[in-house]
Amino acid sequence: MKSLQKFLPKYSIALAVVFIATVVFLITRGNTVDIEAGEVTYAELVQAIYGTGFVEADAVASLSAEYSGTVSYVGALEGQKVRAGQKILEFNSPAPDLTVRQAKAAFNEQEALMKDNTLQSNRKKNLFKEGAISRQEVDDAEKSRIQAEELLRQKAFLVKMREDDLKKLTVRAPFSGTITWQNVKEGDYITAGTLVARVVDTSSYLVSVEVDELDVPKIRNGQAATVAFDAYPDKRISAVVSRIVPQTDRITKTSKIYLTFIKPVSNIQAGMTATANIIYNIRQHALLVRKSAVFEENHQSYVWKIDNGRLKKQLIRQGASDMTFIEVLQGLKKGDKIALVPEKSLREGLDVKIITVRKS
Repeated sequence: MKSLQKFLPKYSIALAVVFIATVVFLITRGNTVDIEAGEVTYAELVQAIYGTGFVEADAVASLSAEYSGTVSYVGALEGQKVRAGQKILEFNSPAPDLTVRQAKAAFNEQEALMKDNTLQSNRKKNLFKEGAISRQEVDDAEKSRIQAEELLRQKAFLVKMREDDLKKLTVRAPFSGTITWQNVKEGDYITAGTLVARVVDTSSYLVSVEVDELDVPKIRNGQAATVAFDAYPDKRISAVVSRIVPQTDRITKTSKIYLTFIKPVSNIQAGMTATANIIYNIRQHALLVRKSAVFEENHQSYVWKIDNGRLKKQLIRQGASDMTFIEVLQGLKKGDKIALVPEKSLREGLDVKIITVRKS
């Protein structure tokens, strides 16, 4: 019993020491906060408009059969390159050949009639000089000759038209490019108007993107842009705004913008998904902070500034911004350190322990 009485005072003293140490720790530690901080600095601020879209070919030719007929020749297949004027398909069809024959027969008949009318007109002129016929007969003969000559020109034009129709039995590439669609083979019967091939000029790819209607007034032809493809996420391609479609979609509230590559781009295809940032403003020397560091109170902007090792709620005035940074027009200067993550638990006057420092 006496031993227990001797032990308890010592035990109580130990508990008291632990309690006091705990209180002191909590008091001192409660005024210190770990902060991930960044330094305010000057840098270039690039403001851009984001858009998504697809790769398109500026030159696309969809080729159809002009006449019904049987495919007699296939000169190029899907995926193959063709030259301007190269024969892709050829058809056998009796109709165009028949019309050419008929037109030529009509031309020959009219040519013989015109020769006869010319002889008659010359004969009448000679007879008139001899006083054998009246002036009216001469005029009538000359009128018949002129009419026959005009009809001959019409028949010649008709022959040319029918011969041109005959050429339509051959489907040729209108320009150099790649065949992206061709689904017929020799022996197939094709009806008039059927799509038989599609040629794309792969050297003239462009990108069409949809942008929010609120951003359209900021866009001008010739503005620089950067394009990325889902197929090549690490690749960035320089482009410029080449066309602005003056129409806003009522449902999506977006407008279409066309971007042209500054240099030819290889290994892309029509239909590929693309994203673009259209640059509309560059501020060369802007005092920047990360957007994540700024918080709002009563419609005003603040940051937690680290001043002499303690937190200070600093009012700032914002300027331009991009996806990551905000320009500070007033309230901070170069070299100031601020909290990058303004947690709600922070309060003015807390001591700061900086755990990570990175540029703001």
